[in-house]
Amino acid sequence: MCISGGKDSMLMAKLFQEIQRHQKVHFELSFLVMDPGYSKANRELIESNAKLMGIPIEIYESDIFDSVDNIEKNPCYLCARMRRGHLYAKAKEMGCNKIALGHHYDDVIETILMGMLYGAQVQTMMPKLHSTNFEGMELIRPLYLIRQDDIIAWVKYNNLRFLQCACHFTERNANYSPDDIVESKRIETRRLIAELKKVNPYVESNIFRSVENVNLATVIAYKQDGVKHHFLDSYDEAKGEE
Repeated sequence: MCISGGKDSMLMAKLFQEIQRHQKVHFELSFLVMDPGYSKANRELIESNAKLMGIPIEIYESDIFDSVDNIEKNPCYLCARMRRGHLYAKAKEMGCNKIALGHHYDDVIETILMGMLYGAQVQTMMPKLHSTNFEGMELIRPLYLIRQDDIIAWVKYNNLRFLQCACHFTERNANYSPDDIVESKRIETRRLIAELKKVNPYVESNIFRSVENVNLATVIAYKQDGVKHHFLDSYDEAKGEE
C-alpha cells in the first residue's frame, strides 16, 4: 500500500494492519513511501509517525518535485500522475499485485462535481480499477466510503500531526496555509459543497448517488471504451417512445 505521509494514507495503513491481524483471508502487506523530494523535516515527520504507529515503512526516492518544479500549467496534476506511475512500477518490482491509495468519500464527491463544473464531463473516482500501463496491477481505494470529518476526528482524538502538502511550492510559501497558497479547483468545489449543504443536508449523498443512477436514455451523449455514442445515433429507432 502507498503512504504519502498524510492523515488519510497513514490511517489506511493502520487499518490494514488491524485487518491483517484479524484476517479471515490471507494477504501480504508492504508499506511503500515514495520520497519525491521532501525536505528533511517532512521526511523525519513521516518516519516518526510510522514508528509511533508501528508501521514498517519502506522508503524509496525519486526526483519528481524537481521535475515539476518549473512547470507552470497543471503542475499538481502532472505531479500526481508521475507519482502514481512511480508507485505502480515500484510495487510491481516488489511483487505486489495491487496499490492502495487513501482517497476518501469527500475526494470522490469533489471529483464528481469538479468534472462537471470544470471538465464538462460526468465521471467519478472509481473504488478500484485495473492498470492500463502495468499488466496485472490493480488500484484500490479502501477509504472510498469514509468521511473526511471522521478521519480528522481520529487525528484530533489521538493528538497526531501528519504531513499536508509538502511540495516545493508549499515550502516556499510557509507563512500560508495550504488552502491559501493555491485557490485550487478542488478547494473551490469543497467550499461550494459546504455552502450547498447549508440549504440541503443531503447534497453530498446526492452527488455521490448521481453516478450510480445515470439514465443513458436521457443523456445527449456518452463515451464507452473510448467511443462516443450520441442519442441521435438511435433516435429514429426509438420513434414514438416518450
